[in-house]
This record gives sequence, C-alpha cells and structure tokens, in this order.
Amino acid sequence: MFGDYGYAEEGRLGKPYNWRILKRLARYALPYRKAIAAGLCLSILITLFDLVIPYLTKIVIDRYVVASWYRIELYRPDDPVLLGLNKRYRHLLETDSAGDAFYISNLHMKQIDPADLHLLRGRGMLSDDRFYRIAPAADVRGIPKDVRDKLVTMRDGAALIPYRVLKDLPKEEVLQIRARDIRGVVMIALGFSLLLILSLAAGYGEYYLLEWTGQRMMQDIRLALFDTMQSQALRFFDRHPVGRLVTRVTNDVENLNEMFKSVFVTVFKDLFILSGILGILLALNWRLALICFILLPIIFVVTLIFSTMAREAFRELRATVARINAFLQERIRGMQVIQLFARERFQMEAFSRINYQNYLAGVRQIRVFALFMPAMELFSSLTVAFLIWHGGGKVLQDQLTLGTLVAFVGYIQMFFKPIRDISEKYNIMQLAMASSERIFEFMDAEEIIPAPAFPKTPSNVRGRLVFDHVSFAYEKGKPVLHDISFEVKPGETAAIVGATGSGKTTVVNLVERFYDPDEGSVILDGVDLREWSNEGLKNAVSLCMQDVFIFAGRLADNISLGREGVSGDAVREAAQTANAMTFIRRLPRGFEEELGEGGASLSTGERQLLSFARALANDPRLLILDEATSSVDPETERLIQEAISRMSARRTTLIVAHRLSTVRHADRIMVMHRGRIREQGTHEELMALEGIYFRLHRLS
Repeated sequence: MFGDYGYAEEGRLGKPYNWRILKRLARYALPYRKAIAAGLCLSILITLFDLVIPYLTKIVIDRYVVASWYRIELYRPDDPVLLGLNKRYRHLLETDSAGDAFYISNLHMKQIDPADLHLLRGRGMLSDDRFYRIAPAADVRGIPKDVRDKLVTMRDGAALIPYRVLKDLPKEEVLQIRARDIRGVVMIALGFSLLLILSLAAGYGEYYLLEWTGQRMMQDIRLALFDTMQSQALRFFDRHPVGRLVTRVTNDVENLNEMFKSVFVTVFKDLFILSGILGILLALNWRLALICFILLPIIFVVTLIFSTMAREAFRELRATVARINAFLQERIRGMQVIQLFARERFQMEAFSRINYQNYLAGVRQIRVFALFMPAMELFSSLTVAFLIWHGGGKVLQDQLTLGTLVAFVGYIQMFFKPIRDISEKYNIMQLAMASSERIFEFMDAEEIIPAPAFPKTPSNVRGRLVFDHVSFAYEKGKPVLHDISFEVKPGETAAIVGATGSGKTTVVNLVERFYDPDEGSVILDGVDLREWSNEGLKNAVSLCMQDVFIFAGRLADNISLGREGVSGDAVREAAQTANAMTFIRRLPRGFEEELGEGGASLSTGERQLLSFARALANDPRLLILDEATSSVDPETERLIQEAISRMSARRTTLIVAHRLSTVRHADRIMVMHRGRIREQGTHEELMALEGIYFRLHRLS
C-alpha cells in the first residue's frame, strides 16, 4: 500500500523489435488492405490538391496579372556572341509582322541564363519597357486611333501595347483590352473552388475510411487480446494486476488506433508533401531552390535533437502518469481502510508528492515543445525573409517572375508544417510502439492449461474423484501439496478441513483444473483431468466459492451465465434447490431484477445463495463448496445445509471449510496440515483420535 507505483513501463525499443511489431500489426491490417489503399489514394489526392494551389497562384500572377513582354535584340551578323545567343534562345522569341524585331515573354525570360541576361542588359539589347500582349481575337476597334498607332503587330496577328500607354487608358478600355485575362482569372478561381470541393469530399472519404479501418483493426486486436487472456491459466492472473490487464485492452489498444490515424497516414502524407514541394521548387527555379535548401541540414539537426529530448520528457511523463493511476486505483479500492484509520491527510500528502512529480514532468515536456515550435517558426520566417530579399531582387532584374516568387513563399511556408507534424507525431509513435510491445507481450504469453490432443469425456459421469500421489507448487521450490492421495466415491460427501495455508484451496484449484499438478494425477471417473475436454469437465464439476462475484445484469443471467443447456426452468429449479427462492420472491422483478456491479443491492448471504444456485444450474456430478458458508449468517447457513443434504444423494460433494460445524455430518472428513493429509474419518472417529481435528474443534 505504500510501495513503488512505477510498474507501468514504457519500454526502450530497438529497431529490430520495432520492425517485428510493425510486421505483426500489418497482419491485422491485411484484411482491410483495400480500404487502407483507398484511404492512402485519397490522401495522395488531397496532397496533390494542396500542392496545386500555390502553383495556381503562380499561373494567375504570371499569366494574367503581370503578364508582360520585352523587346530583345539578338541578331547582329558581325557579332558572333549574339549569333550564338540567337541560336540558343531563338525558340523562345517571337517576331513582329515585319520580322524586324524580337520579343520575349516574362515566362520565357527565366529560361535565359542569368549571365546571358546580364550581358544583354549591359549592351542595351533588352528593353526596359514592358508590353502587354493583346490576343489575335481581341477587338481593338474600340481603342482610340492614337493608341492603335502605338501597337506592335505580331506575326500571329496579336498586338503588343506598352504598359505605360495601357495605364493611361480609361478603365472601360483597359477592361476591354484585358478581357482575356479577366476570363482566365475567373476560370482559375472556379478551378480553385472545384479543387476545394473535391478536397473536402476526398477528406471526408479519407477520414471515414481510415477511421473505419482503424476501429475494425482495434476491434480485432481487442478480441484477440481478450481471447488470449481468457485462455491463460490462473498463474497468469496471479502475476498481472487487474488494472494492468484493463489498460492493455483499453488504453494501449487506443494508442495503436491513434498511431494508425495520426501517425501512419499523416507521416505518409507529410513525406509525400515534402517530396512534392522539393520537386516543384527545383522545377520552378533550381538555383533559388538549392539556396533555400541550405537550411535543411540545420532543420534536420534541430528536429533530431528535439525528438531525443521529447522522447525522454515523454517517457518521464508517462511514468509519472502510471504512478498516479496505480496510486489512485489502490487508494480507491482501499478507501474503507483509509477512512477507518483516519489516514486521509497522510494519503493526501503522498498523492501530492506524486502529482507534483507529474507536474514537473509535464513542464519539462512543455519546455521542449516551447523551444522547438518557435525555432521552426523562426526558420520558416528567416527562409521567407531571405526569399523576399533575394527573390525580390531577381524579380526586379527580370530573372524571376513574381508568380514564381509568390509560389516559392507559399511552398516554403507549407514545407515547415509537415516537419512540425512529423516531430509532434514522434511521441505518439513512441507511445504506440511501447503499447504494441506490451500488447504482443501478453499475446505471446503461454501460461495456458494445455488442451488434450484427443479429449475424452466418460459416457456416464458419476463423480468419482481420485488424487493419485499429487504434489504441487505455485512457485518452484515452494511446494504447497506433498504426495496427496485420496478417493471420493460417487454420491459421497467428503470434507477437507485444516488451518489456513494447509493447502485446502489448492486441492479445489486442481480439481477445477485451474492448475495442473507437478507430480501425480487428478482423476475423475477414471480419466485424468488433463485428458478431459474443457467443456465436459466444467459441465461435470461446479464450484461454489467463498468470494462471490456478481455480474451487473439480470439475476437469472447471473445464475445461467449464458451456458448452453441451462434453460429458464433449470435456473428456477437451481434457485429452488439452493433455497434462494425466498429472497428472489421478495425482489420487485424476481428473476428479471437488474443487479448492480458486485451485487451491491444483495446481502452477503443472498449473494452466497445465488452463487450456490449458479453452481447447481447445470446439474453437476461433482459439487465443490469452497468455504461457501464462512461469510453467512446462521440462518443462511441452515438454508445451505438443507440444500446440501437434499443434493448429496444425487451427486458427489466435496466441502472445504473452516467452520467444523458445517462438515460434521459429512461421510468422511480429511484433515490437512502443511500440504499433507494427516487424518481421515467421520466426525466421531476424528474426535476420538484427539489429534489435529480434535484441537481444531476445540478452537472453533
């Protein structure tokens, strides 16, 4: 009650084990591979939509908003340099209708080597004036004649108008001239809206598919985990607290779901975005992209340092949370003892210390994130500032289009978001991998009672029980039973008595085959229990325990426990035989009464009678009563004794008891002491021996 509460380990997983865990998780994903593939395709589609948006902005700016042409002189027969440039860039140029002048668009200017561009400017062969291109189909008749005279007619029928002339025209005439640009902007805007609608639909489909798949996978893992737990022997539950098992089926499985939703798909999408951005930036302007990539090694190092610091802070936080959970679970279960001895202040001080440790661990994690997130924002801002400074100069020198610069800024800002996401999801990944390790550790547990290869069930079960030189130990080197041998004949009522720790309950555990003996055999109707089928054994043997567990639900269900063959009439007959009908009739709804958790609305005696009816419901041939009357009042004990008397003629009964008054009418009483049977006989015979039984009787 005052020990260490750090048993919820997080684990430090190595890469080989991580891969083994991922392979095992892949087995649960395999049945849903089509849904996962569809979800990933939708993720790729959404990513493509995200990547297209900045590029659409570039198209709008370069092609419709600031589209411009420049006059360029690249033909001088006596200048071999210009002849070489003409040959290299001739495919980018257009000529006027007379063929006397060359013109180049701002979109094609970026394809000219910056050194050549600098040469052309230095020689005055690239005009400073910008021209706007009027499409061949445009109606220019509404333009004033003096303006039309300034137009440059191109070979394809288009016309170029200087921007200095265009800006002096009335608004109506400008709108008429730029009608094509306006239509282009509207079409891009409509396309942008369509992309948003498609992205919304794809996002819904992606979220639904991945959530559905994640929930189905978690359902399968929970079923497999619960099935594994049910198949374990009691040794398994002796070593693992209930809270830990519940955590495995709930919290740890939910951590896997969170990894699938928030990590697996997000990381895949983020990596795809990063790759796409890198490719697009290189395609837009590889020189500027390489300059921006100078920051990548710094970002990688910072992210690596953050991941290491965050992992340590996260593990410390999870450890303190585990201590809080363990502390609260134990204190809540033991609240009656705490209040009985007025130890509230002491427990409050202990909880305050653990809670403060959790607070400190949380602050450490916050500090790590508080350092990393602003650092990423700083790198993002510095990169954008550099782009505006360096790229803006290139735009002024016509070495870079304005749309390309705007797209660069958009992609760089988008670039840092996946890096932040991947770093944040790293903790979820660590938690999920640790949860996976614990889940599969439980699934790999092999503390099971082995099933026989060829199970046997006697055709006529009579209830003859034989212990043949049985020895057993819960822990190696600490034997509980030593070479026990006895026989209980069909229809006989046998009792086992002895002091606490003598091995009485262990005998019951072996008969129910909760454990297998280390040496010797437990035989029922001539068949070793290890050769019985599990279902056949549970139908032949029933146990009424001292500690009665009542499930929340109908009273009738607590008797039948959903067993096949236990009908409503069998439930009613079992309750009648167990003398439980007296209190059941007093309940407002009788057998349909809804019982709370643990049967809190019933008295101790009523719960014991209900347990007795539960044991009798399938009409067993061997009935075991393990301290079944130790916690009941004399009146309830009398009712149980009457039931035992009525049933003993029809079945073999084995009674384990502290109260010697409950066994004095047994056909045979076996006295156990330190794991051995020391005395056997009837009550009168044992009293006449004046041995262990005699002394126990005097003390009772």
